[in-house]
Amino acid sequence: MGKPLPMALRERVAAFVDEGHGHREAARRFRVSPRFVNELMKLRRETGSLAPRRQGHAPGWGKLAPHALFVRERMATSGEATLDELCVELEGRGVVVHRSSVGRLLHRLGLSHKKNAAGQRAGASRHP
Repeated sequence: MGKPLPMALRERVAAFVDEGHGHREAARRFRVSPRFVNELMKLRRETGSLAPRRQGHAPGWGKLAPHALFVRERMATSGEATLDELCVELEGRGVVVHRSSVGRLLHRLGLSHKKNAAGQRAGASRHP
C-alpha cells in the first residue's frame, strides 16, 4: 500500500480548487490523478479535514472474533483437531470460513504448533 500524499500538497490542491479551478486542471498542475483531487474534495466535504483516512483493515479478527473462546475451549478439551475439523464445527455454528483463517486464529490465540527437524512436535506450548 502506498503512502498518503503530504498534507502540504493536499492543502495546495484544495486551495487551487477553492479558487475556482476545475479538478482536472488541479490534477494536471500538481501532477496528481484526477481521482485523487475528486476524493480529496469529497473527504473534506464529509469530514471537514484533508487528513488522509486510515489505511488497511481495522484491527480485529474478522468474523472469527466472537468464536475465539469456542475454539480455545475446543482445543483445550480435545487437544487435537485438524483445521478442517474446526472448519466443520464452526460451520455448524453458522460461520463458513477457510481453513487458513482458522489457522491464523489459532496462531493469534497461541495455539499453533511447530515441528522440529525430526518432524515431531516441538514442546507443549499449545496450552498457555
